[in-house]
Amino acid sequence: MKVVSRRLALALWFVAWAHVAWAQTADEVVARSLAAIGGRAALGKLKSRLTTGTITLSTPAGDIEGSVELLNAAPNKSRSLIKVDLSALGAGQLVLDQRFDGNSGYMMDTLQGNRDITGNQLDNLRNDSFPNPLLNYKEIGTTVHVSGKAKVGEREAYLMVFEPASGSVVHAYVDADTYLAIRIVVKMDVPQLGREVEQTTDLLDYREVDGVKLPFQLKATSAVQNYTIHVTKVEHNLRVDETLFSKPATP
Repeated sequence: MKVVSRRLALALWFVAWAHVAWAQTADEVVARSLAAIGGRAALGKLKSRLTTGTITLSTPAGDIEGSVELLNAAPNKSRSLIKVDLSALGAGQLVLDQRFDGNSGYMMDTLQGNRDITGNQLDNLRNDSFPNPLLNYKEIGTTVHVSGKAKVGEREAYLMVFEPASGSVVHAYVDADTYLAIRIVVKMDVPQLGREVEQTTDLLDYREVDGVKLPFQLKATSAVQNYTIHVTKVEHNLRVDETLFSKPATP
């Protein structure tokens, strides 16, 4: 009986040790993720980024392609410009021009009308940062913890839960081998629909540009819209026209 008890105790010790061996603190995973991306020094050299590519929307009429242009500038300014011809759906040309100047946001939308960005959507823009949110999430009051491991396809990943002071909770899946983020899950309020929508974005095809690794393919799925972005070009530290982040002046 004593032999059995000792074996059981030893087995349980090995289980506990194995758990400790893979368990890591949030700070450790964040540090390794930043190193995998390229490191704080390389990221610190980036003041702006222009990303261009194509976007493919899944629609009842089949896949429809368009263009996408993403402009970012430190510390958290952003602009996304999407153009898609929806003639196949009887809707004509769709242009979405979302702007955020670090404090306020504005959307120009040829389909649903222009509008100020408010509430949860505005909070989420304020919580984002360039060149990477991992650099200063604590400074803006966001807390993070590791919620164990999870499978993303065939990959094992750490599930990182980011909880901001206001805005959406972000679930980030960080590859346990490469320490690169491979999936982001977030629930967002969509006033146009009058409800909350959960979106899952897979980050694929990482490539190095100017010393940092960036995903060149993003696949987003939700109950509202599925789309894929293929990046064709990334440019850093270009001279930025600051007016592109602001609501256009009324003529």
